[in-house]
Amino acid sequence: MEGCVLQSIISVGIDIGTSTTQVVFSRLSMENTAGYFSVPQISIVDKKVVYKSDVYTTPLKSSSLIDGEAVRGIVENVYNDAGFRPADIGTGAVIITGESAKKENSEIVLKQLSSFAGEFVVSTAGSDLEAIIAGKGSGAAAFSKDGETVANIDIGGGTANIAIFDCGDAVSKGCVDIGGRLVTVSPDMTVTYISESARLIAESCRADIVPGKKTSMNDLSLLCEGMAALLERSLGIGGRTELLDKIKTSGSSDLVINKPVNAVCFSGGVANFIYDDERDKLKFGDIGVLLGDAVRNSRLVSDFKLIKASETISATVIGAGTYTTSISGSTIDYARDILPLKNIPVLRISESEQKSCFDGDSSVLEERARWFLSQCGGAVVLALRGEPDPSFLSIKRLGEAISSAMDSVLPAGEPIIVVLECDIAKALGMQIKQFSGGARSVISLDSIKVSQDDFIDIGKPLMDGIVVPVVVKTLIFG
Repeated sequence: MEGCVLQSIISVGIDIGTSTTQVVFSRLSMENTAGYFSVPQISIVDKKVVYKSDVYTTPLKSSSLIDGEAVRGIVENVYNDAGFRPADIGTGAVIITGESAKKENSEIVLKQLSSFAGEFVVSTAGSDLEAIIAGKGSGAAAFSKDGETVANIDIGGGTANIAIFDCGDAVSKGCVDIGGRLVTVSPDMTVTYISESARLIAESCRADIVPGKKTSMNDLSLLCEGMAALLERSLGIGGRTELLDKIKTSGSSDLVINKPVNAVCFSGGVANFIYDDERDKLKFGDIGVLLGDAVRNSRLVSDFKLIKASETISATVIGAGTYTTSISGSTIDYARDILPLKNIPVLRISESEQKSCFDGDSSVLEERARWFLSQCGGAVVLALRGEPDPSFLSIKRLGEAISSAMDSVLPAGEPIIVVLECDIAKALGMQIKQFSGGARSVISLDSIKVSQDDFIDIGKPLMDGIVVPVVVKTLIFG
């Protein structure tokens, strides 16, 4: 039975990166994909970019502060140019990535932008999460579904975020301090800035690049060739070195190559100069163009199948669509006093991780949750399929594993939130509360299906507290 198209909405994506900021408006078409006599299942069936802004330099007040008013001014002008008002926007996402996410006032800037749409997903992305987002936005994740193991290397102004995809899933991720604005020069070739990682690489390459002194195109090229060689080593060409470990971005994971990579894709601002040659080598007063040249001439291109990214410098996040508003099952457990909750990121538990928890082993979940919280911070929703008709002992072990893992990693005062597809939420919630000793609020909901990268809102109870409304939002990638 064919579904029924319910509506189309305008979604906005605002991407604030280390070097650049961009705004993208899209039209999302939503359809009820369930049959006429089934519970509605609302899905996004089409997305079309209707306006893409210019790429702006991210305005800064200082090395540690984003100029929030200037960013807001950029976004306001883009809205006017696109012919949209905040009231026209159904949903959207503001994502702060790279070095911008580390600025002292990044959270304040997010709040300053939140008035541009009512139902925003607002998030800072750590380096690992940024790597995964970029790989989905570039098309690398989708391409890996065709049997290729694909590495996406997202080279921006300050970092190179690397994610490896296999069968559509991110199987490894990491980040190194390599980027196009780690060295800046004046028109007369005087070095105006060099980062610590660039200084270490220049030293290893014997490139003469010293702040306040003149350098040469040859020295800058030597540095960029050294950077490209380190990216080669990241993907297993030549083996790891002490220098590669030194320039690993603080807080990022170790990039582990368990399966040979056979294709690469590049995104980020530097990617344009990898795919296409730029004659003006110091066009932006930095090493971005030269770094693109060095990567294009490296073994990263000659040794692997090169995939052209569907998006390079453009915002990877098109927006956030409300694709399902549903009601929880009635066999649920929740703490009424902490509802409603909004924009809680989802950590989807794999089948193998779920099995470990059912067996009473919390270590795998604890490690995964610790990484996830290092990227997103704050609260998290654990999502798992569950099992139909599990034994009491299995539920007890699962509750103990979840309680142990989450008590170890969650900040004080944050609730343990679990959503399941199978109908076991009430029994599981009771076990989690018992093992946590009442130290945390617990919310356990069933009949809810979500995916990794989703965000959920949980509303106040309905029908005398029998059920709660749940809105699931998903990041939409170009």
